[in-house]
Amino acid sequence: MNLLEKLDSAAAARKALLPDGIGAFGIPIEEVYSATEARIGNRRVLLLGTNNYLGLTFAPECIQAAHEAIDKEGTGTTGSRMANGSYYGHRALEKEFAEFYRCSSGIVFTTGYQANLGTISGLVGPGDTVLIDGDSHASIYDGCVLSGADIIRFKHNDMVDMEKRLRRLDDRTETTLVIAEGIYSMLGDQAPLAEIVRLKKAYNCILLLDEAHSLGVLGETGQGLVEQTDLLEEVDFITGTFSKSLCSIGGFCVSNHPQLEQLRYVSHPYIFTASPSPATIASTRAALQLLRTGSHLRKQLWSNCTQLYAQLNEAGYQLGPDPGPVIAAVVDTPQQALLLWQKLLEHNIYVNLILPPAAPEGKSLVRCSVNAAHTAEQIKYVGETFSKLYSLVNG
Repeated sequence: MNLLEKLDSAAAARKALLPDGIGAFGIPIEEVYSATEARIGNRRVLLLGTNNYLGLTFAPECIQAAHEAIDKEGTGTTGSRMANGSYYGHRALEKEFAEFYRCSSGIVFTTGYQANLGTISGLVGPGDTVLIDGDSHASIYDGCVLSGADIIRFKHNDMVDMEKRLRRLDDRTETTLVIAEGIYSMLGDQAPLAEIVRLKKAYNCILLLDEAHSLGVLGETGQGLVEQTDLLEEVDFITGTFSKSLCSIGGFCVSNHPQLEQLRYVSHPYIFTASPSPATIASTRAALQLLRTGSHLRKQLWSNCTQLYAQLNEAGYQLGPDPGPVIAAVVDTPQQALLLWQKLLEHNIYVNLILPPAAPEGKSLVRCSVNAAHTAEQIKYVGETFSKLYSLVNG
């Protein structure tokens, strides 16, 4: 096959999973009314397919900050951080992230994907090793590939398998980067961080934790899994994104290692990408302040999470191991997932459809993202609708 025929083959494979022209991916959201409601076509729908965990997309503080930044600094930086794209706000946000995590320094990237791409490829290279969870996000995989380091995967959250692979590395563990995630985006489960830290110390590795889905969600002040487990001091590098709880776009890395600053000079994704717009930085700074003081938001979020998880569990759905802001109903086939997704949309509920190979273990997922702005009545309606559809999907 030539280059274009390869794309035709991929399109055919995708079409085979989406019969009758169902447009389940990239569905246009015509209007957004709030953190929980939008219009798709002629339907007013409940949004259960966003990562807006703290519900801050319409927070007045964030909107005002973005407006003021546009008025003062324009729409974009038009340059990389190395050239002309380090404004006052970029440096201020780096300092605020570092202070939030009690770290000596931080770096802001243009996207969360780029934060992992730039950090990983800057830390390791040919001759080094990265040991990653088998369910790692694509940005982690791609950062490892870009680095040229040897990539070793261990079974998802399996510490016996992780230690077996560390043992085989022998003295190469000193040049090994271990990578895990606070909350995994498919099933919403958490990394066994205490065990990972134990192995990291025993084998003298460096540990990077991606808190993308756990920032704002876990811990008293929302630092993530490092705060919930009281292991902040044991993690060498923390990456994360602005596009979940912070309701913007961008990413960061923080660390107490002074070598973090050298990434600015060796990380190609950092050096050669235009920096985030002033409005993006300003709204993120406002959201970070709300996140830090938002214990009431986390309390409401977890109330919603436990309510929906209990309803889906009682209805008989196979779920991830624990409640959380990501709640995925696991089904055996793409056809079952498509039917459930389509019927939920007919009931004015928008969720995410995850098909193989993105879904783990060859299964398919219908994934909900719960946020703090959902009302108890909205969550109850979603749970009741899932319950009504269970026999249709699993009958």
